[in-house]
Amino acid sequence: MAESCDGSYDPGSQSDDSHHFERLRVEPIYDAFVCPLTKQVMRDPVALENGQTFEREAIEKWFRECKESGRNLVCPLTEKELKSTDLNPSIALRNTIEEWTARNEAVQIDMACRSLNLGSPESDVMHSLKYIQYMCHKSRSNKHVVRNADLIPMIIEMLKSTSRRVRCKALETLQTVVEDDADNKVVPGLLVIAAILAEGDTVRTIVKFLSHEPSIEREEAVSLLLELSKSEALCEKIGSINGAILILVGMTSSKSENLSTVEKADKTLENLEKCENNVRQMAENGRLQPLLNQILEGPPETKLSMASYLGELVLNNDVELHVARTVGTSLIDIMRSGTVQSREAALKALNQISSYEASAKVLIEAGILPPLVKDLFTVGTNQLPMRLKEVSATILANVVNSGNDFDLIPVGPDHQTLVSEDIVHNLLYLISNTGPAIECKLLQVLVGLTSSPSTVLNVVAAIKSSGAIISLVQFIEAPQRDLRVASIKLLHNVSPHMGEELADALRGTAGQLGSLFKVVAENVGITEEQAAAVGLLAELPERDLGLTRQMLDESAFPLIISRVVKIRQGEIRGARFMTPFLEGLVRVLARVTFVLAEEPDAIKLSREHNLAALFIELLQSNGLDNVQMVSAMALENLSQESKNLTRLPELPPPPFCASIFPCLGKQPVITGLCRLHRGTCSLNDSFCLLEGQAVEKLVALLDHTNEKVVEAALAAISTLLDDGVDIEQGDCSVVCGRGNIAYDVSGDQNVSTALVDAFQHADYRTRQVAERALKHVDKIPNFSGIFPIMG
Repeated sequence: MAESCDGSYDPGSQSDDSHHFERLRVEPIYDAFVCPLTKQVMRDPVALENGQTFEREAIEKWFRECKESGRNLVCPLTEKELKSTDLNPSIALRNTIEEWTARNEAVQIDMACRSLNLGSPESDVMHSLKYIQYMCHKSRSNKHVVRNADLIPMIIEMLKSTSRRVRCKALETLQTVVEDDADNKVVPGLLVIAAILAEGDTVRTIVKFLSHEPSIEREEAVSLLLELSKSEALCEKIGSINGAILILVGMTSSKSENLSTVEKADKTLENLEKCENNVRQMAENGRLQPLLNQILEGPPETKLSMASYLGELVLNNDVELHVARTVGTSLIDIMRSGTVQSREAALKALNQISSYEASAKVLIEAGILPPLVKDLFTVGTNQLPMRLKEVSATILANVVNSGNDFDLIPVGPDHQTLVSEDIVHNLLYLISNTGPAIECKLLQVLVGLTSSPSTVLNVVAAIKSSGAIISLVQFIEAPQRDLRVASIKLLHNVSPHMGEELADALRGTAGQLGSLFKVVAENVGITEEQAAAVGLLAELPERDLGLTRQMLDESAFPLIISRVVKIRQGEIRGARFMTPFLEGLVRVLARVTFVLAEEPDAIKLSREHNLAALFIELLQSNGLDNVQMVSAMALENLSQESKNLTRLPELPPPPFCASIFPCLGKQPVITGLCRLHRGTCSLNDSFCLLEGQAVEKLVALLDHTNEKVVEAALAAISTLLDDGVDIEQGDCSVVCGRGNIAYDVSGDQNVSTALVDAFQHADYRTRQVAERALKHVDKIPNFSGIFPIMG
C-alpha cells in the first residue's frame, strides 16, 4: 500500500515509501484485478466482445475519445477493431475483487487501529490517518466501516499529539469522515459522529485550534467545524464553547486569513444560526444581521425573543443606524399593535437605537412619533404600564433631541404637532403628575423642543397659558441630578422669552435661587448643568432690584467673582462649556452695576471686590465678544456713579475783607484732584475710569468687528464726556479742565471716527450718547438736540 502524490492511497502500486501495512497484507494483487488502462484495481469490471476486461469508466472514456477523434473503434489492449461497444459486466470478477479488497482492508484497518495511539511513531500515525482518508474517499460505505471499527475516538485522541503534523492530519481526517455529499447533509452516520463528538471536550479542543495564529491547524479546524455545523445538535454544542463564535466572527472580517478560510468561517456561522442562543452571541460580537433577519422573518416567538435581546445590546452609532434602517419599521409596527409583552420588547429595542441622531431621524421618518405620543397620553384599560411609559418617554426624548422640525410633523388625530398647545399642556401635566424618571425624560423632550428657534416660542406660549412656570421652577431643587439638570436646561432655554415670569417665580421663593447658585458653586470643573444654571441666571431681568437684593443677601456675587477670577487664572478648566459659563458669570455679575443708585450694598460690594478693575481686565478677553461687551456696559454703569461718589474738597470760607479787597478772596490751589471730577477719585472707591486708566483699553475696542462691542465701549467712554459730570457753574478752571479731558479722550482718531459713525448709524441709545460726546469735542453745536433725552 503506497501513498500517491495527492495523498490518497493506491493499494495496487508498489513504492519505496510504501507503508509497512503493505508488507503485512494477507494476499498479493492479482494481474486480473488491475485495469489495463488505469493500472488500478477495478471496482466495476466489464468485458468487451473480444473478452478483454477493463474498468467501466475507463473503457467508456476510451470509446468517447475514439468517436470524438474520428478513429476506428479498436480494443485499447489488442488494437483490433471492434464491431460493438457493448459492455458485459464481469460479475464473478467483481465479486472476487470485492472479497479480496475486504480481506485486505480488514487487515489494514486493524493495523491502523494498532498504530493510532500517542505512543506510536509519528510516521505510523500519519500513514494510518492517510489510509483512513483513502478509505473514506474510496466509498461512502467505508465510512461506516471506520465508524464501526471505533476509529473516530482514536482519531480524536490524535488531536492531543505533540506533533503539529499529526494534529493537522487528525483534523483533516475527521473532516473526511464527517463530510457527506451535498444532497445528503444530514445522514444517520453524521448523527452518530455528532453524538460521539458531542461527548467530552472534543469540540472544545477543535475550537482551541481556532485561536492559533493563521496556520494550517486553524484552517483545518475551520473546515472541520463547517462540516460539524451541519448537525443541529452540534450547532448548539459549538455555540456553547466560550469564544467559539467570537473567533469565527473575527475571522470573517480578518484581512490576514486566506479567502477560503474566511468563506468557511462565514458558512459555519450561517449554519450555527439554527440556534437562537448562537444568534444572540453573534449579535453580541458584532454580527447583527442574523438577529435582524429573525426580527423580520422569524415566527412570533422568535421575533419577540430577538427584539427583547436587541434592547439589551450596546450598539455603536453606525450599527444603530443600520438597525434603524433594517428593522425600525417592523419594531414600530409591533409597538403599535402587539401584546404588552411584545410591545415591551419593541420599545426597549427602539430605545436602544434611538439615541443616535441619524437613527432617530430614520425612526421619525418611519412614523414613530404618533404611537409614542399615544402611548404616553392614553389612560384607562389600554394604557401602558408606567414602566413602559418611561421607556416611551425616553425614546421621545431621544428623537426630539435629533433636531427635526417638529412643528411640521403631525402626531395626533387632528394634525397636532409636538408643539401644539394641547400636546405641550399634556406633557406639562404628566411632568407634574408622574414619577421622577418619566418627569426627567419629558423635561428632556421640552428641552429638545425649546432648543430650536422654530419651536421654542410655541412651547413658551403653552407654558405661559398653563401657568406651569411655578411647578417647573420647583424642579431646580430636585434631589435627582438628571431631573434637576433637565429642568435647569429647560428654564435656560425659555429664559430669554419669559425672564419676568422666571424672576417672579424665583423672587422670594424658598430655595430655588439659592439652589442655582449651589450648582454654580460645585467644584467639578465646568459641567453642562453649571453652564445652564448660570445662563438662566444671566437671562433674568438685570434691573430687577428685588432679585438683585436677594442675590446680595444670599452672598451670591462673591461666589460669582471667585469663579470668574479662577477661570482667568486657569484654576478652573472645562473646555466644552468654558465660554458659555464665563459669559453667564460676567452677565450675572454685571447686574450689580445696574442698581448702584438704589442699593448701597451694591456699591459696598463693588468696592470690596474692586469690580471696576475686574471688568477692565475682562475687556481684554479676546475672542469672547459677549464678555467684552458686558464688561464695557458694566463699566459704563460704574462710571455714571463716579460723579456721585467723588469726594469734593472742602474749601475754607473767604475772609471778611475779601468783599472789600477781592484779591484777598482767591481760593487756594488744591493739588492731586481728578482732572475730570475735580475731587478725590480712585478706580476702587469712585469707579473713575480715568483714574483707573481704562480709557486706552476701551478705545482699543473701537476697532472691534462686533458692532455691539464697539457701541458698549463707546457708551462707556462717553460717560467721561457726559453733561452730568462736573456741573459746578462759574468755575472757569473746572470747565477748562473738563474740556481738556474731552479733547484728551477724543484726540485719538479712532474715537472721533467711532463717535461720528455711532451718531449716524447706531441704535437710539448709542446715537444719543454719541451726540452728547460730539458736543463736548465741538463736532456739533451745543444747541443741537437731534436725539432728545427720553425717559
